[in-house]
Amino acid sequence: MNEPNLIILAAGVSSRMKRATDMALDAAILRDAESKSKAMINLGEGGRPFLDYLLYNAREAGYRDVVLVVGENDAAIREQYGARDRGNPFHGLTIGYATQRIPAGRTKPLGTADALLEGLRSRPDWDRQRVTVCNSDNLYSTRALGLLLAAEASCSVVDYDRDSLLFPPERIGQFAIFEKRDDGTVVDIVEKPTIDDITRCSDARGRVGVSMNLWRFASSLILPALEDTPLAPGRNEKELPTAVMLMILKHPGSLSAYPLAEHVPDLTMREDISTVRDYLAAHYKSFSW
Repeated sequence: MNEPNLIILAAGVSSRMKRATDMALDAAILRDAESKSKAMINLGEGGRPFLDYLLYNAREAGYRDVVLVVGENDAAIREQYGARDRGNPFHGLTIGYATQRIPAGRTKPLGTADALLEGLRSRPDWDRQRVTVCNSDNLYSTRALGLLLAAEASCSVVDYDRDSLLFPPERIGQFAIFEKRDDGTVVDIVEKPTIDDITRCSDARGRVGVSMNLWRFASSLILPALEDTPLAPGRNEKELPTAVMLMILKHPGSLSAYPLAEHVPDLTMREDISTVRDYLAAHYKSFSW
């Protein structure tokens, strides 16, 4: 059964977005960038937040039940999508929340694996179901979201063609890539790949598959891995790719890659604001729920 469940990770502190830049930005957008989560920056027509567009694509792809993982002090998201912890109706979607808190002694949450863990814990009724998981600062297409909803594999990931992403080469070079078997099952996720890694992970046509953090998991498989995920050296966070690799090691062949060749608008840094705003204006001229 393809359960229409979606978890969107929106609890990050947006440190890169808050860094100063020489770019000239509208005063209202600048205030949003400094005070709100990235997903709530009003980049669309009439002050529509970025997250609206992701939710719209999700609804069009067939999703209906959505959990937004938010920070403990993030009021803007609840003001936009409903105040209740669960069951907020929003244009054909039902919106609920899970809160990722910042532990004592830290200035940031514990990372994406911890965020997903909180999301799944908020929905024990999804224990034996599948759920799609994505970032809140990427605009995944209806096609990409629908690809995972229709996937037959117990766990799946969209495998983006590296050459189709319209980012500067130095930025693309930082994206994780997949090492896969001939049948498309993932055997490794390589963070910050070297030239040798890229050569090893290329297929017979030279295609390299990149992760843009669009996943679908069987809750029963990913949940134990999330609970066991250690803090990564350096960033001192529990990272979702680490949890996925723990799952793969325990359940070999459990993650299938679904190839797709298209760009994914990204709202990570202030330098992305103008590009994303122009993209929304060009591709959502007649936005209507």
